[in-house]
Amino acid sequence: MISPQQVETMIQAKLPDAKIKVAGDGQHFEAIIVSAEFEGKSRVKQHQLVYSALTEAMASETIHAIALKTYTPEAWQAAGQTARSLMK
Repeated sequence: MISPQQVETMIQAKLPDAKIKVAGDGQHFEAIIVSAEFEGKSRVKQHQLVYSALTEAMASETIHAIALKTYTPEAWQAAGQTARSLMK
């Protein structure tokens, strides 16, 4: 079993500037990630960037599934969100 905080730490290591919120039950997770690293990248490329941070945990099946929602800071604001609301 792995905690949402551990998943968050793995993603943060790959995307140090990111604002991240992870929820899950130890095997299945949902993550919202806001990062300037996503600028100019397609949604698929954004998700691949996040998956690259989780490769080992997914290969070992420590993480069975993760649903991702990725945003640039501008897209996050346009969606009516703020970084503060992400961290609640």
